[in-house]
Amino acid sequence: MTAAQLRALHVPGDPLVLPNAWDADTARAVEAAGFPVVATSSVAVAAALGYPDGERAPVAEMFAAAARIARAVSVPVTVDAESGYGLPAAELVTRLLETGAVGCNLEDTDHSAVGRGSGGLPPGGAWGSHPQTTLRPLAEQAERLAAVRAAAGADLVVNARVDVFLGAEDARAVLPEAIERAKAYLAAGADCVYPILLRDAGVLAEFVKAVSPAAVNANPLPGGSIRELAGLGAARVSLGAGAWRATRAFFEGYLAEIS
Repeated sequence: MTAAQLRALHVPGDPLVLPNAWDADTARAVEAAGFPVVATSSVAVAAALGYPDGERAPVAEMFAAAARIARAVSVPVTVDAESGYGLPAAELVTRLLETGAVGCNLEDTDHSAVGRGSGGLPPGGAWGSHPQTTLRPLAEQAERLAAVRAAAGADLVVNARVDVFLGAEDARAVLPEAIERAKAYLAAGADCVYPILLRDAGVLAEFVKAVSPAAVNANPLPGGSIRELAGLGAARVSLGAGAWRATRAFFEGYLAEIS
């Protein structure tokens, strides 16, 4: 499947559902279950490689993992590329396309502001924990997305993550900034915008309306359903690290039973 075909699956009100994989085996499971696209989760991929999330895994290992996933399935793959690993836009696009992916997530968190470290388990083994989020200036992120679009042409579906809701105590208070960023990213050439961890149905509905008819990627709402997200106008639903966390919790419980 081409990027154009993947792009066409983003339909507001009839969302593309993505249970994120982290290796070739889980990617094959996603395909076998009938899902038309495999997405990766950076936190899950990094954990499977032995590193914490937040661009603290070696970039070569992350791209190699993405390539193994793409080779393992016949459906299109979209890669969680975090904030681009500090790579120039043209190099980032080249390396993504070389994995076999036809889509990517790019977030506006600036990981360089907190340092990338040398990898390995974080203190206490706190997988999936994030340092305090620092956002790139809007203009800088929009310029970067425009450069990615220029380098990729139509060959990559770009899902621009909007991270203002991460750690926000009041989702409505940061909604104006989220909308401003989303509109700028769309104008720069993003195909879809992703207000990650926006868990308030009313605020999500306002966000979707503000950027309409653009595609919006949502996460499951607390106690909600895919049908509810469809009714709110979502065009894409990412389960993120949910499947990985559930799998790991099951494994830990299994180990506890036999120890």
